[in-house]
Amino acid sequence: MEFIKTAVDLFLHLDVQLNDVIIQYGTLTYAILFAVIFAETGFVLTPFLPGDSLLFVAGTFAARGSLNENYLFLILALAAIVGDTVNYWIGHLISPKIFHQEKIKFLKKEYLERTHQFFEKYGGKTIILARFIPIIRTFAPFVAGIGSMTYPKFILYNIIGAAAWVALLVYSGFYFGNIQFIKDNFSFVIIAIIVISTLPGIFEYLRQRKNSAKR
Repeated sequence: MEFIKTAVDLFLHLDVQLNDVIIQYGTLTYAILFAVIFAETGFVLTPFLPGDSLLFVAGTFAARGSLNENYLFLILALAAIVGDTVNYWIGHLISPKIFHQEKIKFLKKEYLERTHQFFEKYGGKTIILARFIPIIRTFAPFVAGIGSMTYPKFILYNIIGAAAWVALLVYSGFYFGNIQFIKDNFSFVIIAIIVISTLPGIFEYLRQRKNSAKR
């Protein structure tokens, strides 16, 4: 319970946490943000790290002058691209049989199967669409690697998706984060971002359940 409470507090007060990081580490903050976004997209064991909300919050600090919005875009888009690339090659090298053994607690087979169905339906576009859906964002490049998606095709969608994802959230934070209403209700804004980012995945899950019930 303490871990959950700490995690919730971290997500709801990302602005406070990031402010502390900026004060303590200065320009090294860019490297820390790079590491978080890289890990969130690069390893199937870390889908719980902040992604959408962190990008938005980073953008708000750019609006305050603490960070540079264009540096954020370039550095974090690169982190997302490299993260997906690493995840792709991990999936390409690891046998999918590991999921049939069901011995690794954090590698849930249901996540893999859900992402695989999403990937099969939308093909390469999944790499772009998945950027905006937590959990699926982490598993999509992994599944692309397992499915032996051609790397030139993967990297193209990877770059487009990363640029669109980072640009949308960083620049949204930059242009809207300093509006007084948003500043006064920042925790609710973070919750809204998290909820909105999960809606596509929820709708897809409900649609699949509905279709399964008809069979």
